[in-house]
Parts: sequence; structure tokens; C-alpha cells
Amino acid sequence: MLLDLLRKRRSIRRFTDQPVEDEKIDLLLEAALLSPSSKGNTPWHFVVVRDPGCIAKLAQAKPHGAAFLKNAPLVIAVCGDSNQSDVWVEDCSIATLLLHLQATDLGLGSCWVQLRLRHHESGGSGDNDAQSAAAYTAELLGLPAHIQPLALVGIGYPAESKKARSKEDLLFSQVSSERLGQAWRS
Repeated sequence: MLLDLLRKRRSIRRFTDQPVEDEKIDLLLEAALLSPSSKGNTPWHFVVVRDPGCIAKLAQAKPHGAAFLKNAPLVIAVCGDSNQSDVWVEDCSIATLLLHLQATDLGLGSCWVQLRLRHHESGGSGDNDAQSAAAYTAELLGLPAHIQPLALVGIGYPAESKKARSKEDLLFSQVSSERLGQAWRS
């Protein structure tokens, strides 16, 4: 059931040394490629990275939130073609979410590293800045200027476990009926 999968999915940042099998990588990619996109444009590109040296460099893409990647056996870079769609960010975000859900369904852990509009360790900012996390990643992965990296997803067998979320954890106070601020249910 989808709700069970959503409750179980948590951000996992510690992985075992066990590599992710090719068959599971194929299923991860199939899930991402089945993702809905605006007007069916499918502006995404996925770069599968298993080389530990490259993964170590990706772990340096930004000063906070990427270091855990260095121990991930698999990183999938989710990129979008900005020439193909003006909503590539949204389309790639949906595909990234499906990567996470498929990873959970396969017994794998995953965590998203945001690149777009984030600084690289050298202190630059913004996607057009040569020192941005996106520019650093694009250079590392050999991406042309119109293929923009949105996120890196670290994936592997979890070396940590986190409690599934319960209905009591949900912020129903952020749900309104008809107009913002009108309670959904009392």
C-alpha cells in the first residue's frame, strides 16, 4: 500500500559497504523514467555514479548536507534540460521523489542532496555562479550548460534505521478547508 511505503520512507545517510545490484539500479531508473512530467516533455537526465573517487568529489559539492555521500555506494544525479522545459525543476523533483520511494520499496535507503541554488564550499552562490554547487557538479559530471543538476541522491543498503512516521506525526494543522486558516476537521 502506498501509504505504508510513504510512512516507512525516511532520509538515510549511513550505508553499509554492500554495493547496489545492477538489477535494483535498473528498477530505480525505471521508476524515475515512469515519472509524470509537464506535457510529457520528460526533461530529465540521470547520471548513475558508482565510482568511489567521483562519489567522494560529489560529497564536496556543498558545505552542508552532502558529506554523507562519501560513504554511499551509489549516487544518482538528477538533472534537467532547461532548453526542453520551463518546469524542469518540478518535473525532476517528481522523478527524484519516485527514486526515493522505489529505493524504500527495494529495501534501500536514500537521501536527497539539493544542488540548485546552493553554495559550493568555496563560497559562491546561485546557479549562474561558477562556484555554485550546481556548477561544481555539472563540471564534475561533464554536463553541458543546458543540462542543470537539481539534486544528488545517495542510495545504498541502510546502516541505520529510523522509526516509520505515524499519523500522529502529521501536521494536519497545516491543512485548511476552502480558505487558508479554516480548519479541515476539528
